[in-house]
Amino acid sequence: MKVDGVFFAGVGSAEVGVVDVGEAVACGWWDEEVAERSGLVSVTVAGGVPAPDLAVDAGRRALAGSGVDVGEIGGVFHTNVHPQGPDGWSAQHYVNRRTVNRPVTSVEIRNGCIGFFSAVHLGACFLQADRGRSAVLVTAADNFGTPAVDRWRASRLFVLADGGGAVVLSKRGGFARLLAIDSVSDPELERQHRGGEQLFPPGITAGATLNFDERMDYCRREPEVGERPLSDFGATLIATVERALKDAGVAWDDIARVVHDGFTHEGLHAIFLDPLGIEDERGIWEYTRRVGHAGPVDQIRGLDYLWRSGAVGAGDRVLLMSGGPGMEAACAVLEITAPYPASDENSDVQ
Repeated sequence: MKVDGVFFAGVGSAEVGVVDVGEAVACGWWDEEVAERSGLVSVTVAGGVPAPDLAVDAGRRALAGSGVDVGEIGGVFHTNVHPQGPDGWSAQHYVNRRTVNRPVTSVEIRNGCIGFFSAVHLGACFLQADRGRSAVLVTAADNFGTPAVDRWRASRLFVLADGGGAVVLSKRGGFARLLAIDSVSDPELERQHRGGEQLFPPGITAGATLNFDERMDYCRREPEVGERPLSDFGATLIATVERALKDAGVAWDDIARVVHDGFTHEGLHAIFLDPLGIEDERGIWEYTRRVGHAGPVDQIRGLDYLWRSGAVGAGDRVLLMSGGPGMEAACAVLEITAPYPASDENSDVQ
């Protein structure tokens, strides 16, 4: 979808501690050989900080740097992949109350690791649908330190990291212009993340733990007639990116940097970089290897890192991309319109 007149006015990442991979190996949480092959140095771990509080932290940071008054915020869109708190409770209104505290629509969006793109897509449409709306707050947060997840062994492709991120979308201007956003799904690959598990009662309500490897291994052992392999996802990713670039009026050679998920080095190349012919230097591997994979937070803190570190500046085009269960690929094309303020110190963000 081509987008006109919507900007990223502010971006923020929650402050989260890190656990070195060496410590995880020494404690027996992760296998040494697997850890070494991953290329990861550390991952962000929030301890006992609730995910919604990570979203609040990030939201306040994004608002503070946006130049947008809280009275202009016409909606709050919160996305996540892991339980946020009490069953039946509304995390998005908690985030609203502790950031803008406005009587505006507050929505929770659950679309796996591409939830950020879904939230921005809906937020942009929400703004463009009414002349009187000028800005919205988008937040994302997860804390995987629960008994339902073994963050180190849930997947061969990544280590699940904790984090919070937020962006302020505005029609009045910002540090980056949203040129296009798109997503393409391949629902025939849906079973890859379901495996042989029953749908009812949901596993998490019956004490089951999250393990993507077990589900994918099941699909390999017990393939359905005509079922395609996960490797076919590459074609879906390519179609998504090509469509967004066309809508944005941007060529591949115009893209300065690519923001991607925080996978292991092997997983990153197999799922994202190799299908598109992207080298490490064009992506943000130098950053993601230090923070891991925080679900829909990855793209927010990846963009935050590029902008704050000065790796991108005014006029640079940036491609944000991700993939999620379903399977579905999503991406957005941005044009940086202003450098990070020189009066503030550049720093590595989480």
